[in-house]
Amino acid sequence: MIILGVDPGTKFTGYGIVQYVNNELAYVSSGVIKPSVNLNIADKLNKIYNELQKIITLYKPDEFSLETAFYGKNIQSTLKIGYVRGVSLLISAHNKLDTAEYSPREIKKAVVGNGAASKEQVQFMINKLLRLEEENMKFDESDALAVAVCHAFKRGSRQSKSSSWASYVSANPDKIIE
Repeated sequence: MIILGVDPGTKFTGYGIVQYVNNELAYVSSGVIKPSVNLNIADKLNKIYNELQKIITLYKPDEFSLETAFYGKNIQSTLKIGYVRGVSLLISAHNKLDTAEYSPREIKKAVVGNGAASKEQVQFMINKLLRLEEENMKFDESDALAVAVCHAFKRGSRQSKSSSWASYVSANPDKIIE
């Protein structure tokens, strides 16, 4: 399964793509969409939409995951993030991708084990989980990869639910400690 994760923003929209097969994560691609500061909001949203479409066309993800909005001190920033989230949900719907949304706290808890983790801690764990040596990765990029990884973990936990201990052990031999 190929998962596209998006960290929405009007200045920087991060994207991260991971492959998740047999409870194994692999890095595919990541980056930041950066519309020109000279563009009006409508043109920024159009740029983000077009770039996400190029990414979807190139990598053909099976599923789409997105960070939910959270209310900060600046309501204008929150509204603008909401616009990018809307564009992201629209591109997902246009491409008929299964879509999931996760709160920042839920993403941090899934990746770091602490819902109040810092961006540096998230980035560190993403580099470890995906076996990356990326020194200059932007936080928007590592945050988007964290969204995708969170979705993979959530998806994996749903798939590995078992009706008995015997079937769980059979499905998860790597979790047995001898």
